[in-house]
Amino acid sequence: MSTASPTAPASPRQSTLPRDLALIAVFAALIAALTLAPAIPVGPLGVPITLQTLGVALTALLLGARRGGLAVLVYVVVGLAGLPVFARFSGGLGALASPSAGYLLAFPIAAVVIGTLSTLVLRRARRWRGLWLFACALAGSILIIHPAGILGMMINGHLSLQAAFLADIAYWPGDLVKSALAAALAVGVLKAFPALATRRTAAL
Repeated sequence: MSTASPTAPASPRQSTLPRDLALIAVFAALIAALTLAPAIPVGPLGVPITLQTLGVALTALLLGARRGGLAVLVYVVVGLAGLPVFARFSGGLGALASPSAGYLLAFPIAAVVIGTLSTLVLRRARRWRGLWLFACALAGSILIIHPAGILGMMINGHLSLQAAFLADIAYWPGDLVKSALAAALAVGVLKAFPALATRRTAAL
């Protein structure tokens, strides 16, 4: 008489993998959808103001460093592969030669930084979470996106450091607003769906 061997229980990582993949896909699509908003060209090179940074910040605040970083990376890779998901319905490897290439390539790294900082906030901060999450989103811009954007304008736009820095200043007011909006949206979503933060904070 033979007996069937019991099926080994799925590990926690295996059991959450489909949900993680779904969240990564959904938020990559969200960032792409935000590029449908009209881009506003500014500065000497016409690098546009878009809602991409809002999507990057919101994705990282809600999903954390690992899933948020992967979602933003998927968005960038899909765009570089040719799908018109970048600003002005563009896509393809030609984006790497544009003056805005530095901003674009910085998005996944910024998402990892914002996601890491926001996970620490969600675990340790009990008050003023919205303000702390705003600081996390702004830190990603200050530390990663803007320096990379300046470098990209210097390389692809042939600007001096001073000219590129002055051109970059035009994006600061919009980034302050978008960081604040991302933080406000994140607070509301995390209140409605606290499970989004539970696994992140428990892992620390």
